Parts: sequence; C-alpha cells; structure tokens
Amino acid sequence: MREIHVNEIKRVVKNLCIKANYRLSEDIINALKRAYNEEESPQGRDILQQILKNIKIANEKKIPLCQDTGIAIFFVDLGQEVKIKGGDLEVALNEGVKEGYREGYLRKSVVSDPLFDRRNTGDNTPCIVHVKICPGERIKIIFCPKGAGAENMSRVRMLKPADGIEGVKNFVIKTVESAGPNSCPPLIVGVGIGGDLEVAPLLAKKALLRKIGQHNSHPRYAELEDELLLNINKLGIGPQGLGGKITALAVHIEWLPCHIASLPVAVNLQCHVARHIEVEI
Repeated sequence: MREIHVNEIKRVVKNLCIKANYRLSEDIINALKRAYNEEESPQGRDILQQILKNIKIANEKKIPLCQDTGIAIFFVDLGQEVKIKGGDLEVALNEGVKEGYREGYLRKSVVSDPLFDRRNTGDNTPCIVHVKICPGERIKIIFCPKGAGAENMSRVRMLKPADGIEGVKNFVIKTVESAGPNSCPPLIVGVGIGGDLEVAPLLAKKALLRKIGQHNSHPRYAELEDELLLNINKLGIGPQGLGGKITALAVHIEWLPCHIASLPVAVNLQCHVARHIEVEI
C-alpha cells in the first residue's frame, strides 16, 4: 500500500490550474496550424492567425489564453493500492484549485447557488470531480478548466432506437449549427453515445480529452467521426462564426452499451481553447 499525502495532491493541482490556463497541447496547436493552411476565407485565415498569435503570447508570458478560465473539472484515476494520508481527496482538490486560481490570477467563475443566490464563491470552488477506482498504486489526475461559452451550447437528447445513425448525425450537426458563433469556433466536438441520461454527457466530455488525430478504436465509429467532421465543416460557420471552411478541428466519439429501448446522445462543444492537462502521482 502506497501512501500519498494530501499536501502533494494540493501542490500538483495548484500547478495544473495555472499551467493549463496558459499552455495548449501540441496536437491542438498543430491542428490550428493545419486549419490556417486549409481555410479558404481571408477573414477566417486572419482569425486563425490571431488565435495562433494569442496562443504564443499566452505561453511566453504565462498569462491566460482566455478571460474565461473555466469551472474546474477533474477526472481522477485512483489506484486501489493508494492510501491518501492527511485528509480527504476532494478537499485536497478544492484546496489546490483555490491556491492555483489565486496565485495564477485566474478569474473565479463559480456561483454558490445556481438559481436563487448567484454569489461568486470567490475562489472558483467547488470543483467537479469524477473518480474511477483502478488497479495500481498511482493517482492520475486530468484537469479540464471548462469555459461557459461552448458548454452552454452543448446538448443531450434521448433518441429512439429507430432514429438510428441518421438521427444521431442530424442531432450532432444541428447542435453545431444552432450554436453558430456562440461556441467560439473552430471547435472540438465531443459526442457521447449510449449509457443513459447521465452517462452520455460524461462520455461526450471525456471524448474532448482525446488528442486530435486519434480516432475511436472502433472502425465504424472512427468512420462516423470523419463523416461528421466533413459535414460540420460544410456548414460554413467558420472561425469565430464569421464564415469559412473550418468550423471544427475534430469530432471525437465515445460510446457505451445502453438499454434496448434507448439511444442517448450528447454533444459537448469545446472551443479552440481546449485546455486539459494530466499528471500521475
């Protein structure tokens, strides 16, 4: 049994919060560079050039890529041979978020009550935590600061099994089309299929964590990813919704078995500031 102290978790999380908000992964940067080369609209090319310039400045100066530094979401793979010492895992994650958002001068975007008393908590907590128990004696933490622009345009629908593949394709494409410029394209489109009402949106969000260029391992879902991307980019929404060829950089699908009478589908949109970072302790 390996012991990991909560202070180590807090330290790691603080650094993740700061780093994720100023540095994008290379797969996203490379996808944006390809988009710049492929975009046919002069205005779209200019926007993509400005996006790439913004990414470079943010990384060099270690300042946020976007003013919306997101609600803090964690995916934690917790090894069953790990004993957390000195406190509680979720408390440690929240304390790390508090320190990271304070020391990184990141915008605090969480309100204490969603409906009646929308007061800012002042420290970007509580965070959202998804824990999976895994074999081993390590903890893998994936941090995803999710902004509200694209998140607000995300959707879930309980289709009928008879709606089939065409129903899924229509729903995904209509979701992107309805979002228009509000989701800050170019996008990464996460699609969750199967499970149930609560699981499909989680699958869609986890799909956003996959590197651009990595297809679903199932060939039919990989083919569907390519088809959806092609049709989304035919919508003509373009970078920042001002017209062009590149509306999305990638479509990622994750799926699970589901009930015989259901076909749950969720679409989680992610703007080009697709921030996520992971570490193992």
